[in-house]
Formats: sequence, structure tokens, C-alpha cells
Amino acid sequence: MTDRCTQSRIPLKPVYGPADLEGFEPAVKLGDPGAFPYTRGTWAHPEERGGWIQRELSGEGDPARSNAQFRYLLSKGQTGLDVIGDTPTMACLDPDHPFAEHAVGTQGVSICCLDDYRELYRDLPLDRITLSHSLQPAFALAGLHCVARERGISPAVLRGSVVQAPYYCEDTGYSVHMPFELRLRLAVDSIAFCSEEMPKFHSFLEDTYFISDGGLDAVEEMALGFVEIRGIVRELLNRGIEIDRFAPRIAILVNCRMDFFEEIAKIRATRRIFSRMMGEEFGARDPRSLAVNIAAHTSGLSLTAQQPVNNVVRGATQALALALAGAQAIEVSTFDEGYRIPSAEAHLVGLRTQQVIQLESGATRVADPLGGSYYVESLTDEMERRVWETVLRIEAAGEPAELCESGWFRRLFQDAMERHVRELADGTLRKVGVNTHVMPDEEDLLLREVAQEKIEPCRERVAWVREHRKQRDGARVGASLEALHARARDRDANLMPAIVAATEVGATMGEMAGVLRMAYGRPADPFGMVDDPIRAE
Repeated sequence: MTDRCTQSRIPLKPVYGPADLEGFEPAVKLGDPGAFPYTRGTWAHPEERGGWIQRELSGEGDPARSNAQFRYLLSKGQTGLDVIGDTPTMACLDPDHPFAEHAVGTQGVSICCLDDYRELYRDLPLDRITLSHSLQPAFALAGLHCVARERGISPAVLRGSVVQAPYYCEDTGYSVHMPFELRLRLAVDSIAFCSEEMPKFHSFLEDTYFISDGGLDAVEEMALGFVEIRGIVRELLNRGIEIDRFAPRIAILVNCRMDFFEEIAKIRATRRIFSRMMGEEFGARDPRSLAVNIAAHTSGLSLTAQQPVNNVVRGATQALALALAGAQAIEVSTFDEGYRIPSAEAHLVGLRTQQVIQLESGATRVADPLGGSYYVESLTDEMERRVWETVLRIEAAGEPAELCESGWFRRLFQDAMERHVRELADGTLRKVGVNTHVMPDEEDLLLREVAQEKIEPCRERVAWVREHRKQRDGARVGASLEALHARARDRDANLMPAIVAATEVGATMGEMAGVLRMAYGRPADPFGMVDDPIRAE
């Protein structure tokens, strides 16, 4: 990013005026807040929504420690929860897998079975808060569904979200070692299941944050997000599920970088693209199907290990951009991002940042306060044009399965990472404390002691899960895994009822994932280090 272009390399003028919006039709491009095409937001009046949902990404160690984090944040005024799994959990590996031992609980919560979900949600009012999950979607939905029913809470009242990423998970850090066909089936099955069982839950959360925080620019981020949304929508329609049955529960979790106005324009353009696409291309008629819910996470990639106090300013800048753009839920990446998952101190700073913006700045007193700005409207139009052109270019390159299996997406992510490193090295992307205004280590002390506090692996989880297997009813677990395997071999059956049933009797996520891989001709353990959970015919 230079002084004369955005981070997505959109050229900028020194000043914008009426000539930049010549032919601009407000009724077509903008509409009113809360009305098609939702450029100006999904609410007509800011007070209708009572502010955005404020949450901080949580999860550390075992479910009990993570539950304590939740309750701490709720006691400080947080209005929603978001939990992320550790690396083994996100890879569908149980904590006693040989590759998992040194990473258990260090980058999120270790969670693998129903007892874990019971402890994770302990004493939480599941029917009165939103629960967002950066966990493997089918298994997380099964765990939440089971715990709610055990407590006498109807799954139909549950609110929250779960990330779906069948196209990109193998190439952006959370490889589950499943073929594309199975990954897509799990996504579509879980969305279809929730349209019946959990109709208030956002089971279709397109997470463009995690795919883009390796270096994609804003145009690439949203184009890839729309490619995946469109692919999943087509699969659901091919199953005969009406668009208005599931589209109101589609949400997008976007990234927010440091390019303040570009990120605002991106969100406004995203709402416009989504509403027109859903109505004109997919035939949605319910207004809720046209008004996409936008949640956002401030960029972890923009934060630095050097001078971690600067990250507080970065988080505040990005959160303000999101507030002005009308995001419906915000998570602030914390000042210790360069070292660890958030400490209690960093969590509190992130939450207080949101609370100060919402309660003291006046930024949200008016809907879409930047609407009508020559600069913002021009940038929104250009963002819309570039995103849609990129969507069409990607779709013209081939079918999604082919692009995934051939490494097409992987090369795109790799090129973006290399570009980011190159721009930092040559100073095109300026970063205070990294390539400008650098301080010697002996002076760079502010907040460093908190940030560098090390998290040890939760190795007791290894013994815990082994004891769990001994204590459960082995015959019932085996039968449930056999049933899941049989259902997976029937390509027309929805997998969710069998996953819920196996979860109920104590099967682990690693066992269920292994059975699913076997049904698709893959080894149960992609690393060949764990015995098959069932004996396949």
C-alpha cells in the first residue's frame, strides 16, 4: 500500500468530488439503511439492534479453562461468545494422537467428545446468548445439539454460528485430510440439518477472515468468499432445499486490516453484491435472505511481536472502521497476538476497546455515517466491480473440486503470502516497529512481559481421553461408528443424524472423522499412527 493506492492496489486521487459520482443513482446503489440493496446496513435505525455483538475469541487448554474464560468475559460485559479449537481439534485429531501431544490446548481449546462440550458450556445460558464456533462444524453442531437437549433446551432456540470452509481448509492451515467431496458434503449436510433443527442458528458462516489473514487483499478475500458461498448454495439448491429455507442464516465473518476506508467500502460492497446475487441469481424472495449478517475480526496479521503496545492502537482503529461500516458482531485481535492466544489482560483490553467505541465515540448514533461521501461511494463501487470480476475469473478457471485438488487455490494463497513478505521487506507496506520507527530490544518493554507469557501444552488431556474410552460403553460406541460408516457410504443420506447419535454415546471426533475417511476410501488416520476405529469390510 502506497500513499496513492489502497492495500488492494486500487489507485486513489488526491481528492474526490461530484465528478467521481457522475451518473450515480442513490436509489439503485444505496437505498435506505435496512432496505435493498443493504449497502447502508441491515438496520434502519441504529437503536434497533442495540449495538453490535461484542466478543473476544476464546479457548485455551481444556474445556474447563475455556469455560472459565467465557464466564470471565461475560462478567466484564461481553455480549456473545466465540470459541476456537486448538490445532489438533481443527485437524480432527484426538488429543492422544501422537502428533497432537505437543500442541494440545496451546492455540485454542482441546475438545473431542460430548463430555468436553458439557464442560465447555457448563453454567452458560445457552438459550440466552450467542455461541459462535471456530470449530469443525458438523462435530461442534452435534455437541451443542446434544448438550442443549440434555438441559431441556430446544435446539430451535439456539443462536450463534459455525464456520464452514470446505473449499479452503486444506490450504490455509487447518487440513482435515478429507477429500473435497466429503468436506463439501459435511458442510451441506450440517446446513440442511440446522435448517430443520436449529433454524435460528447461523450454520452457514463463510469465514473469509481465516483464509485472508495470510496476506490476501480485500478484493481477493471477498471474491474467494463469494466463490465458496455460491458453490455451497448451488449444492443446497440441487438437493431441493428452497433458497429461503437456509439463506436467512448465511453470515460472513470478514477480516479488517489497517486500510481504514477500503475495509469500510469492502463491507458496504459485500452487502450490495450479496443482496443482488441472492435475489437476481438464486431467486430469494424473503428480505432476510437478501440482508447478509456481517461479523468481523480485526486482523491478526496486522499485529506485531515488536512493540506490542502499538497493537492496541491498531485494534482500536480497525474496530472503529467496523463500527462505521455497520458490522453486527466484532472481535478485536489482542495486543499479544504475535506471541500467543489472548491472555486475560489482552482479552479485557480488546473488550474495553469495543465498549469505549460504542459508548463514548458517538460513531454509531447514525446509520451509515459515511454514506454519500464522494470518496467512500467511489471506493465502494470500485470494490464491488473488482470483487465481482474476480469471482467470475475464478469460476471460469474450473470447477471447485478441480481447483482444490489441482492446487490452484493453494498457489493463490502462497502468492499472497510471498507478496506480503516482499512488501514488508521493501517498505511498500509500512509497519511501525517493524520497518519504520524501530526500537532496540532493550527499550521495547511495554506490555512485553504479559505478551510473552508462555502457554504449556495441556498434556493431561492425553490421559483423560484414554480414560474416557475405557469408561464408555464400547459396544454402543462401536455400533454407532459402524452406523456412521454405513451412512457415509450412502452418498444420498445426511450424515448429521449419525454424527449426533455417535456423539451421544461417547464417540470421539477423531474416531468419527476416521470412519468418514474410510467410507471415502482414505485411511482413517492420515498419518498411519492410530488404529482404525472400526473394521471395514
